[in-house]
Amino acid sequence: MQLGLFVVVVFLSSMDLTGSSKVVKGKRQRRISTELSQGCARGCDLCSEFNGCLRCSPKLFILLERNDIRQIGICLPSCPLGYFGLRNTDMNKCIKCKIENCESCFSRNFCTKCKEGLYLHKGRCYVTCPEGYSAANGTMECSSPAQCEMSEWGPWGPCSKKRKLCGFKKGNEDRTRRILQAPSGDVSLCPATTEVRRCTVQKNQCPEGKRKKKEEQGKQDNANGNRNRKDTKDAKTGTKKRKGKQRGAAVPATSASPAQ
Repeated sequence: MQLGLFVVVVFLSSMDLTGSSKVVKGKRQRRISTELSQGCARGCDLCSEFNGCLRCSPKLFILLERNDIRQIGICLPSCPLGYFGLRNTDMNKCIKCKIENCESCFSRNFCTKCKEGLYLHKGRCYVTCPEGYSAANGTMECSSPAQCEMSEWGPWGPCSKKRKLCGFKKGNEDRTRRILQAPSGDVSLCPATTEVRRCTVQKNQCPEGKRKKKEEQGKQDNANGNRNRKDTKDAKTGTKKRKGKQRGAAVPATSASPAQ
């Protein structure tokens, strides 16, 4: 009698275990059957009835939104405000900014835009700009008062001296740049916009200098010619005078001997 009762108990226990295993297997099958690759939202490669999208198409970002105790995945071309996109080989994700009062961020700890009414300074948000800084040109970004935005230097100009481009060997050349942005519009706080340096060129005569030199050389040649002609004329005149004196010179008379 006891043996029969024991057999019945063992049989019933085995029936319960078999039933429970079937239930677990059925639940697992139902959960797996909810993970689909077809019928998902656009841009989603794998989805679940319970958790939404599980894997997005390449180049899209997956964003997990909280819905009570569940997280629902959706696929987006770019991350919304308050999140930044992190790309990796497995899946691109939208990660929430961890900076207080940040509306848009570049990374988890670097804000690029604060909530309305707050100032941005070095990736953080402030009610007012820190000491020594002020808002740049009416924006909500703090910058140093001495900070200016300058353009690139332009090319060096020609070598010159006293506004002339010729007639010298050593001179100066300069280049300029522009002020793109000045704190509070005060350009006096910005560095110089002109730079000057010494330069050396091959000395050459200016066109007007060459003409003047040629004219002076011509005048000097004429003066030398006139002087030479005058000297020649004077020499000829002196020779003629000497010859005339020789012709007009008195011949001494010889005294006659007394007649015998």
